[in-house]
Amino acid sequence: MPATGTAATARPNRLLALGTLPVAAAVLTATVALYLLLVVFGNTTDFGTNQQFVHHVLAMDTTFRDRHLMWRAITSRTLQDVAYVAIIVWEAATALILIAATAYWLPALRRRRGYARARQAATLGLVMMLLLFGAGFIAIGGEWFAMWQSKAWNGLDAAIRNITLAGITLLVVQLPSRHWGETD
Repeated sequence: MPATGTAATARPNRLLALGTLPVAAAVLTATVALYLLLVVFGNTTDFGTNQQFVHHVLAMDTTFRDRHLMWRAITSRTLQDVAYVAIIVWEAATALILIAATAYWLPALRRRRGYARARQAATLGLVMMLLLFGAGFIAIGGEWFAMWQSKAWNGLDAAIRNITLAGITLLVVQLPSRHWGETD
């Protein structure tokens, strides 16, 4: 005769708990944190590759070179490098916030309550990522510096992938759920 209310029924419930919205939000937050941590690692250990990307985008030297737009170009290597370092610093700060958010998710998931801090930290990090890739890469790089015109130095597809990842994660973190609790 099957036992009810025993360890046999607890195992499927624990397994099903992995399918809850808080777990999905935590896993997605951790995924974005890992991704950005690897981006920062790549940008610092292979500094020159994306440094060249930033140089070309800001110099607008691979665009259509329309005289009505070229006044926007930044050709100073110093300013280009400052912009690149600022991007890396922003990415690193975002990664650290998302790592902290992931750390906040863990005890909340164990207790099955107290998600507010994790959700707030995740939201902050995800909004920072959306600002970087939406305002920074799509609006400023893509439109102001006409990056969309370049066949060689066009990061719009990558920016859209990053916005998609951060946006979907932010939506999951912000979805209403009975799991978040009344006190959060």
